[in-house]
Amino acid sequence: MQMNLYKIRRSKISRIFISHLHGDHYFGLIGLLTSLGLNQRTGELHIYAPTPLKEIINLQLDACKANLPYTLVYHDLEYEQTIYEDKTIIVESFKVNHRVECWGFLFREKKNTRKIDPKKIKKYNVPTSFYESLHEGKDFITKDNKVIKNEILTTPVKPPRSYAYSADTSYFEPIIEKIKGVDLLYHEATYLHVLEEKAVSRFHSTARQAAMIAKKAGVKKLLLGHFSSMYETLDEFKTEAREVFENTEVAEEGACYII
Repeated sequence: MQMNLYKIRRSKISRIFISHLHGDHYFGLIGLLTSLGLNQRTGELHIYAPTPLKEIINLQLDACKANLPYTLVYHDLEYEQTIYEDKTIIVESFKVNHRVECWGFLFREKKNTRKIDPKKIKKYNVPTSFYESLHEGKDFITKDNKVIKNEILTTPVKPPRSYAYSADTSYFEPIIEKIKGVDLLYHEATYLHVLEEKAVSRFHSTARQAAMIAKKAGVKKLLLGHFSSMYETLDEFKTEAREVFENTEVAEEGACYII
């Protein structure tokens, strides 16, 4: 329903990452999977999740005698590692501290290559066979052994971006090394700091604790989420976190956050 509301194309989804097996993080998955089947999806769908999820989903599919027209590929989260990689991105898993086995995910773009300047390569007669070398930052040597510096023939591109999703967790400093310097950190902030003891007992974090992690990790921006339903407004979360880490926003339903 939310995907319909925000006009998210189901066909664009190829991989789903499930941090842990508490209901608010995966109970809706079986509905999505069967809906994709009803919409005649045929391409593979990869699911990265704690090991028991495969058995749970298969039991649900068997119980309703559902035959999906596409293949589900399960990837068990068992230890910290690179769980996905292609030409443009690397995804890593890292452990957080919750009541059950729980994982965070780090998404990093691979290093962007330099952009070729069409006018300059024409001016210096650079052959197409050398384009890849230009992307890699190499200088071009003409037939008369004149060196044309790479920065003359190309322009720099934006540095690779990174995003860390820390999932449900108590204040847990071991993740700092994993998320250091990311462009955007999503960190849960279930409670305000006045309820720190409650947060500790339930393996959750406060807004101030999330900000402390962001500051110690040297991230560029912090996005707070997973607020307790006991709070009617979220302004205090932003205020509390910004006392420690200024560049903080609260996750609002339906909003997009640019990295």
